Amino acid sequence: MVKKIKDVQPPRGLARLAWRAPLWFYRLGLGWLLGERFVRLNHIGRKTGQPRQAVVEVVSHTKETGGYIVASGFGEKADWYRNVMAHPEITIQVGSKHMFARAERLPLPQATEVMLDYNRHHPAALRTLSGILGYQTNGSEADVRFLASVIPLVALTPVKHE
Repeated sequence: MVKKIKDVQPPRGLARLAWRAPLWFYRLGLGWLLGERFVRLNHIGRKTGQPRQAVVEVVSHTKETGGYIVASGFGEKADWYRNVMAHPEITIQVGSKHMFARAERLPLPQATEVMLDYNRHHPAALRTLSGILGYQTNGSEADVRFLASVIPLVALTPVKHE
């Protein structure tokens, strides 16, 4: 059974620098080292209207459509999440590949299926993500269903740019 062990806020100060280390890989042209496990989002700030960037972990990738699904590890409080919900037309980079995309939160039934699949393939990663969010889980199906309700999943769907 999922147990709330602490209230967690997105990192600030020095901790934020550590969390943003993958972004520096991309900025230095080394994004290919991260493979397809991470995606860089280039988006617009909801308050400032200024360009912003974040690197987030890929939960799922559909080769047929080229789409990615990412998790907002700090829930709806994450700045990147609030920005892409306000301005869903973004560009993304995976490795050395760039594309235009549209960000959209997955509905709960679809998010639940994605999380269940993620747990089957990456149970340790899901336990780690849960811990970062302040939850303790045993990886049961009931736990994963609960986590799907508190961890927003965002579909990044490639679009043609005109």
